Amino acid sequence: MRLPLFDLPPPAQQDWLARALARPTPASARNLSDGFRLPGREGEPRPAAVLVPLVNRPDGLHVLLTQRSADLPDHPGQISFPGGRVEPADLSLAAAALRETAEEVGLASDRIAILGQLAHYETVTGYHVTPIVGWVEPPFSLTPDPVEVADAFEVPLAFLLDPANQQRHFRMLGSMRRDFWAIPYRERYIWGATAAMLIILDRTLRGAG
Repeated sequence: MRLPLFDLPPPAQQDWLARALARPTPASARNLSDGFRLPGREGEPRPAAVLVPLVNRPDGLHVLLTQRSADLPDHPGQISFPGGRVEPADLSLAAAALRETAEEVGLASDRIAILGQLAHYETVTGYHVTPIVGWVEPPFSLTPDPVEVADAFEVPLAFLLDPANQQRHFRMLGSMRRDFWAIPYRERYIWGATAAMLIILDRTLRGAG
């Protein structure tokens, strides 16, 4: 079912999203973490925040994503939202997400309007991640950090929120089967935590009516 969001002009889209995100999270968008932890990552999860950047393009809303460097210790080479762990100096989860976004891709916070946040997701690497949804208004330029980010690109939001494109895949880790969400897009393979957080966004918006 097509979301009403996509039939609205941009200013009304922004208002619709903010109202939808302010409502209680529907049950279908909660507890989507799979509970699996990599060996050595047990214990209390560490707080983190990511930005879900919705870019206002002439042909519709797009989501800005990054491909992580293959040299990073956590989730190397995977597609992710800009973000990272919350630091003591961060005044809020949104502040942490904006800081990390500026550090990773050079997107200035004055181009971003915070719309709300989604239900948290716990990663296999032991992070308690809160997705912060932001409206990004062009024009802007990106300067990806070459150490952390191999690439930055955009995907149409309508594609990501189409249930026909949301798939369940699995991998075997020894004798253990791990199931996860995936949203393949052209040559990109969006999966794991990032795909799950997009599912959370989709279900949150659909539950808003």
